[in-house]
Amino acid sequence: MNTEKKDPSSITIRDVARKAGVGVATVSRVLNNSEAVTEETRRRVQATIAELKYVPNPIAQQLSTGRHDAIAVTLPFLTYPSFVERLRGVQHALASTKFDLMLYSADVPDNPGKPPLPISKLRADGVLIISVPLDDSHVQQFLNSGLPVVLVDLFHPDHHRVFVDDIEGGRLATQHLVDLGHKRIAFLGDAFDEHKTFQAMRERFKGYRETLAAAGIPFRPEYHQQGPHGREEARVMAAALLDMDKPPTAIFAGSDTQAIGVLDVANERNIAIPQELSVVGYDGIRDSEFLDLTTVAQPLYESGIAGVELLLAILQDEPATPQEVRLPLALLPRGSTAAPRT
Repeated sequence: MNTEKKDPSSITIRDVARKAGVGVATVSRVLNNSEAVTEETRRRVQATIAELKYVPNPIAQQLSTGRHDAIAVTLPFLTYPSFVERLRGVQHALASTKFDLMLYSADVPDNPGKPPLPISKLRADGVLIISVPLDDSHVQQFLNSGLPVVLVDLFHPDHHRVFVDDIEGGRLATQHLVDLGHKRIAFLGDAFDEHKTFQAMRERFKGYRETLAAAGIPFRPEYHQQGPHGREEARVMAAALLDMDKPPTAIFAGSDTQAIGVLDVANERNIAIPQELSVVGYDGIRDSEFLDLTTVAQPLYESGIAGVELLLAILQDEPATPQEVRLPLALLPRGSTAAPRT
């Protein structure tokens, strides 16, 4: 007879079942607190678990219950300050829960039908999608998966979302420049590609156009510069605007990161801010305060928290219709804007 005792870490659910005289499925039901077990059997199995010092395999438990205790989050440009702030909010909201964070860096898909994260391999209870453009094929894949999804900084009629009114944000920035007396106002932002443009950027541009029209200022296509998102790319676009025979007296950049690129070029060319050029950004990242940049601030950190809270509420009780949480915007006038020189 072999009297050698097993290492507790090597004890399996089959060992417990054999020792307790029950089936593996019965042990699994006891572990998952199922009511489909008699009290006598439950006590016997629990006593055997204690005797053998059995530690359940968490992955096996997840497979048996269909729960993973994890939330998947996908967002682009992990190093950009605005996305870092949103992610900080997500981490804060999850810290006091049982859920782990599964983070996916989602480059905007080159293939329109390719989803921004591997849905078929996803081991998560819900998904938070931040700023990643989605087309209808992506949405259908998520709907088919049955995973609860919350969008942040995005819109689709079939999904829950946390958002700000970016059209209104575009109006706030542009109206501020109009009220200062500017008429030559440029917009600098992301390229408008059907599948790769962030919806928020399109809406900010729409607010810009609507405000110009309301003020009786004609839209000048040459004052609209668009390209890849980034500080260096914004420098190139700003240079193109400032090289014009009649350059703008004010530039509204679709993000603070891009606005900082504009400030870089102005500094290199000894263009006085705001006396010779006014600049407005968007997002309200910390660098905007350090640089005294006028900006439209959105609650980035709070949007991460709100996204998680909405997703957890949905996991508890799926509502019949998509839910929306709208967060406020605020114009923060600073030292980068002033009336144009007459």
